[in-house]
Amino acid sequence: MIFRLDKRLLFPEPVLAEPDGLLAIGGDLSTNRLLLAYQNAIFPWYSEGEPILWYSPHERFVLYPDELKISKSMRQVLRSGIFRVTYNQCFDRVITACSEVYREGQGGTWITPAMKRAYNRLHAKGHAHSVEVWQQDNLVGGLYGVKVGKVFCGESMFSLVSNASKTALIHLSENGGYKLIDCQVHTAHLESMGARLISREEYMDVLNSES
Repeated sequence: MIFRLDKRLLFPEPVLAEPDGLLAIGGDLSTNRLLLAYQNAIFPWYSEGEPILWYSPHERFVLYPDELKISKSMRQVLRSGIFRVTYNQCFDRVITACSEVYREGQGGTWITPAMKRAYNRLHAKGHAHSVEVWQQDNLVGGLYGVKVGKVFCGESMFSLVSNASKTALIHLSENGGYKLIDCQVHTAHLESMGARLISREEYMDVLNSES
């Protein structure tokens, strides 16, 4: 059963989500609603022209930082110093780049103008964060997401040159102080770096952990 949201600030129990993870439709992208969603393992994912769709997958594709795998060739890239990494220096540029980068098999982006505005508001309130990767003075890669306690809910990443997004993820894993990074969508290269599926229950245990 898919629930229709109204102006009240609430969500149905995530366990009631459809097999594909779809839980609810409607509502808004206010800061308070987004924070409530992430605190309950729910996130928005929809395309331009559609109503807001809220998902809570029964399994989550995640990366435990202490399980991060870095290939020998990637270690050489990191040691080479070709990239410089910063945090929260240009959040809007990162989310815009994520919305514009070509992704094979996708006809467009789910990062709509409304989503950009909503996550920029989250960033201004200190809840959404970005990692930027620079080559000389050019922004060549990065990622952004939402911090919920010790969990980083990754939303999207981009790379304009080889290994730039991997560099961002590695720096986040090694320096962010997170217990878990929620990658949301399975990709082969994230799996090669140690990401794996866990149940929603396992995910919620970490999300609700105080330490």
